[in-house]
Amino acid sequence: MLRAILIDDEENSLNALKQKLIQHCPSVEIKATYSVALEAIAGIDAYKPDIVFLDIEMPVLNGFNLLQQVSFKNFEPVFVTAYDHYAVRAIRYSALDYLVKPVDIDELKASVDRAIAKKHNSGPNQRLELLLDHLSHPQKNFKRIAVPSHEGLQFIKVSDIVYLEANVNYTHIYLSNHKYVVSRTIKDFEELLPPDTFIRIHNSYIINKEYMEKYIRGDGGQVVLSTGATLDVAKRKKSDFLKAIGY
Repeated sequence: MLRAILIDDEENSLNALKQKLIQHCPSVEIKATYSVALEAIAGIDAYKPDIVFLDIEMPVLNGFNLLQQVSFKNFEPVFVTAYDHYAVRAIRYSALDYLVKPVDIDELKASVDRAIAKKHNSGPNQRLELLLDHLSHPQKNFKRIAVPSHEGLQFIKVSDIVYLEANVNYTHIYLSNHKYVVSRTIKDFEELLPPDTFIRIHNSYIINKEYMEKYIRGDGGQVVLSTGATLDVAKRKKSDFLKAIGY
């Protein structure tokens, strides 16, 4: 069983989520619900839950501020939000879960299943710590990204990524001396990675322009990277690509 705590200042949303968990997620044991974020801090430290569903936008103390104040952090946070683009981007960068109101039952079940799979991890939640680090520097580009892979979870410096290659619903992330296969689409990374550094040159490729050594002219042309990789530039991407590199 997963010990759960629910936090939302809107009573209707709190009760709706509680009922969905009771009806559709029998593996979840709801230990407590809180409509006041300050009260939830003591509850998390006391109950030591496996999973915490919390609203992002709350008065006095929002969901992120709440997480910064709890001592016990070895749980899976699932953020429940209606908006806030920056927050969602930071959450995704950290490979954490979020649900959009009104909460979809299938997505709720999937979040619970992911939490069950991660339950046996010991020690502080590194992805949660990464999120809090991201949110403490909101004006800066994220320096690290957490990505799920066949081996588990990888924490990668964004500056170390040379290029990404699409493979159906997977993405190959190439570093100078290593490759990760990640169970996320290349579109996800296009939305996450800083556009001033990463350029989508083809349906199959995103490159880090800091590793670009040569551009070979052609219909679309080709890019040669410092690792020796030579990648095609799609004809329809050529104009945007040349503009991005200042040509």
